[in-house]
Amino acid sequence: MSDTSARSTRWIDLANPTRFLALADRLVPWLLGIAVLILAGGLYMSFTAPGDYQQGITVRIMYIHVPFAWLAMMCYTIMAVSALGTLVWRHPLADVALKAAAPIGAVFTALALVTGSIWGKPMWGTWWVWDARLTSVFVLFLMYLGIIALTRALDDVARAAWAAAIVTLVGFINIPIIKFSVDWWNTLHQPASVFRLDGPTIDPSLLEPLLVMAIGFTVLFFALHMMAMRTEIMRRRVTAMRRMAARRADRQ
Repeated sequence: MSDTSARSTRWIDLANPTRFLALADRLVPWLLGIAVLILAGGLYMSFTAPGDYQQGITVRIMYIHVPFAWLAMMCYTIMAVSALGTLVWRHPLADVALKAAAPIGAVFTALALVTGSIWGKPMWGTWWVWDARLTSVFVLFLMYLGIIALTRALDDVARAAWAAAIVTLVGFINIPIIKFSVDWWNTLHQPASVFRLDGPTIDPSLLEPLLVMAIGFTVLFFALHMMAMRTEIMRRRVTAMRRMAARRADRQ
């Protein structure tokens, strides 16, 4: 068997919900354990890192706020790819991935907004300003809530999947707006200091704990996502079994 055929076979196997459930059962405990270890190390580095010369110890909010913000955008990007999987490739698990990711993304976005407000109060003197970055992230939170409501409002799984996929793809335009809002408009929010073409501008003593925390939360996200997908697959199976039982009862 060629390498291309082997990769295609593995992809098809993973598309099988039963195979995915078996994979999730093996990976989730490991991912959770790894996430706990990385986050524990990241928290230790965060509390022992020096304060910023301007912000003092307040800068330590960054170690959770920034990963939350990154994951809020990453989660929606995964949903957009899943939407393509539903509309273009008809992947059996694409809609499951999209629906399972939406509540997790909403939580990370809410946490990014809350921690950003806590950080903004001592730095800006206010809990909230309607600048481009904060407003676009708030719009992202509303989009998450809208997609969650949409997937639960329609009883037809296929119709709900197509509707959610279309709305998700249309809403993806907000992701580059969030990313580049501080460059396109004059905002209070500071510009990018980590992912820059000329390299990070943040001091290594602050950057290292931030990256460790970001990796830990990312691993945690994938563990939670797989758990949510596993739950959604089982829920759909139970629903299908109940409908089959109802049909048999009606025939009798």
